[in-house]
Amino acid sequence: MGILAEDIARVREASDFVAVASEHIALRKVGQRYVGLCPFHAEKSPSFSINPVEKLFYCFGCQSKGDVITFVREIEHLDFAEAVERLAAKAGLRVRYDQASVSRDRQRRDRLVEVMQQAVDWYHQRLLSGDDAAPARSYLRSRGYDGDVVRQFQLGWAPDDWDALARTLKVPDDVLRDTGLGFVNRRNRQQDAFRGRVMFPIFDTRGEPVAFSGRALPGADGPKYKNSAESPLYSKGKVLYGLNWAKTDIVNAGEVIVCEGSTDVIGFFLAGLPRAVAGWGTALTEDQVRMLKNFAGRLVLAYDADSAGQAAAERLYEWEKRYEVDIAVADLPPGSDPADLARRDPAALLAAVEHARSFLAFRVERALGAASLSTPEGRARAAEAALAIIREHPDEFVRDQYVMDVSTRTHIDPDRLREALKKGRLTAVPPRQATSARASRVVLSRSAEEEALLLAVHDREGMAPRLHEVLFDDELTAAAYRALVSSASLHDALEVADPGAADLLQRLAVEEPSEDAENVIGRLAREAGMRAVHELEQAARESDDPAAFVPAIGWLMLTVEELRDPSSTVDASDRLVRWLVDRLEVEA
Repeated sequence: MGILAEDIARVREASDFVAVASEHIALRKVGQRYVGLCPFHAEKSPSFSINPVEKLFYCFGCQSKGDVITFVREIEHLDFAEAVERLAAKAGLRVRYDQASVSRDRQRRDRLVEVMQQAVDWYHQRLLSGDDAAPARSYLRSRGYDGDVVRQFQLGWAPDDWDALARTLKVPDDVLRDTGLGFVNRRNRQQDAFRGRVMFPIFDTRGEPVAFSGRALPGADGPKYKNSAESPLYSKGKVLYGLNWAKTDIVNAGEVIVCEGSTDVIGFFLAGLPRAVAGWGTALTEDQVRMLKNFAGRLVLAYDADSAGQAAAERLYEWEKRYEVDIAVADLPPGSDPADLARRDPAALLAAVEHARSFLAFRVERALGAASLSTPEGRARAAEAALAIIREHPDEFVRDQYVMDVSTRTHIDPDRLREALKKGRLTAVPPRQATSARASRVVLSRSAEEEALLLAVHDREGMAPRLHEVLFDDELTAAAYRALVSSASLHDALEVADPGAADLLQRLAVEEPSEDAENVIGRLAREAGMRAVHELEQAARESDDPAAFVPAIGWLMLTVEELRDPSSTVDASDRLVRWLVDRLEVEA
């Protein structure tokens, strides 16, 4: 039942503790030992120390201690036998049991990782040498990706074939499904999950492949990106693209850049900042912050702070305090993303990161910059907008510093601003129109997607016929909506939702809607319609036949205009949803 003692000793002796620990934390050598930030508690100064000869560790901050096996058990949440097996596999050893038993879960994971690696290699070789991959190679060259970049990031090509990968792998249905590489279709045949896409493999911190992101070629049908679904290997909120490559530079710089997607990460690498990771969308999760704080004390968000989680401001401030990290925002030029900026103006990208400002400073500057400060009315509006943002910060002294900055910019007495900060409003209003500070903050911070989700939380039966997943672009609100509509009750939804979505649903459950349903649905549908317009316009610019996109773009623009008229909102939103659903089905 237990592993033989002599085999445990062999595994411990053969394990490179420094290499094992470096998969999770950044280490530097100090004399004969290695030190780093403790992974078992939050700290800014390294107190975690490893003796690489004796294979022992000790934290002077939280007093955690043990050997390399203990470390693997604690950091990866394994039992003793699983930890020994994990280390044995790394050292190329086999362990024996005093009774015939093995870890089925470990064997299963090893099998899935093995198949994923085969897929990475197959897609990669197809890109390098396949005749059908010539357009993909041409596209990558146009993005500035030469052969070295393709090999460094192990990019691949999924041919536009129904089952090319499945026929090559020849694995059981459950393995194909659990890796996310394919599925069994209605004809009871194996079918590839990715077709006609440039493939970006996603690795965990150990460097093991766990998922893929597939990018469609310009002008191709279907969504621009398609990512692996969650699987036994892959949890979206806990894996960061590029961290396996960026770990060393992150610790050397004491800073990690968090962006939206794989091409942004590669853009940063090519621009000379190889410390970028991607969180697959704009919602930074607590698991990701917890993971990154082991490598760096400063997180720079390389996307718009307003889309980076304006409604999640409280959580970001809480995470800054809990994990003792600084969260800043790179002020990218309007309309630019890191991938394009790296190719067009890498110096501007470097400058945006170098001059990144705190999350609160960035948002306050946005609020002031969006207003006219040349008139008393404009300065009053700017001050109110800035105060609504400042009010979200939990630290009284930080808030007061920003109040003084706003006072200087708007020429309003700081004491009056402080009073307004407490009351929730700068100017007096009739009592029945006044709102509490909490309510004012919620209204200002909710997006159309959150407002629609809030209505669904409070009136699911009434909203169910009016909403659809295709209207939600943000992955967090989409995940919360899926959990809500697939469950019998809100409590059931909280049970099945991932932590971020459950947190959002629970927060919305204690808030009140601030808009009527027709306004919210109209706003939500208009945003979805305009996203589709922008996608088609981009596809048209990249297509050899841009005129082919004109009818669809024209229809969408007319539908968006109809959504502005309350008398036609219901019909227009229903037509738009049907169009978006049909488009997804065609792309699938």
